[in-house]
Amino acid sequence: MAEREKVRITHLKKMKEQGQKITMLTAYDYPTARLEDEAGIDIMLVGDSLGMVVLGYEDTVPVTMEDMIHHTKAVARGTERALVVGDMPFMSFQVSVEDTMKNAGRLLKEGMAQAVKLEGGEEVLPQTRALVKAGIPVMGHLGLTPQSVNQLGGFKVQGKEVAEAKKLIDDARLLEEAGIFSLVLECIPAPLAREITSELKVPTIGIGAGPDCDGQVLVVHDMLGMYQRFVPRFVRRYGEIGESMKEAFQRYMEDVRNGKFPAESESFSMDEETIKKLFS
Repeated sequence: MAEREKVRITHLKKMKEQGQKITMLTAYDYPTARLEDEAGIDIMLVGDSLGMVVLGYEDTVPVTMEDMIHHTKAVARGTERALVVGDMPFMSFQVSVEDTMKNAGRLLKEGMAQAVKLEGGEEVLPQTRALVKAGIPVMGHLGLTPQSVNQLGGFKVQGKEVAEAKKLIDDARLLEEAGIFSLVLECIPAPLAREITSELKVPTIGIGAGPDCDGQVLVVHDMLGMYQRFVPRFVRRYGEIGESMKEAFQRYMEDVRNGKFPAESESFSMDEETIKKLFS
């Protein structure tokens, strides 16, 4: 695929076939989307993780459709090359197929996403099939599904027991049959992720699922050191932007309090004649 060619779901399948790793990051605003796009990231996920890292909630459950549309639209405006995927938030697809169709349609029409992501396996097959039939690309999500954190008993690794692992493999197969174009595998053992990846024709995207997935995704605030409430084991810090921001804020405060900002070069002048007329 050419470096600046628009990423389509067909490209992702070819990347898997050719053994080329897929890169995905979350984005929630225009400037971040611009930077990620210019860097060459393949997929931009507007995750409902924004509830935690942007809006300050304890988990993703409170995130609304309006939140997702607002942030997805901002990301889409900042993106030219990457595929923009919008997360379907909690209770936007669990109630009925009709609700799912309506809300996914809003993410594409109002939010300008090019695809949507649904958490869950066998229980979301009717919704997945309906969306695919309507021409809406669907990314699946198995393993640790944050919207079910209360049912799962916290943010824990999934699929460590035989029955759980078999269920994840079965769900992955069913989702592929239903028409998903890719599958996020979150917080599952690396051998299990490797097995699922080898069985599926659609690409897998791992987060805390080992190195053998067809691609990887991280929450941008985690990998840049901007979210400090907790750091998952699977996160690698590629920057300490949070500390850099804090230092900049502190330098600004010092300069303001010490009268060093703004300087003359950062102020606007007025000619002496005007000053005389104005203040004499």
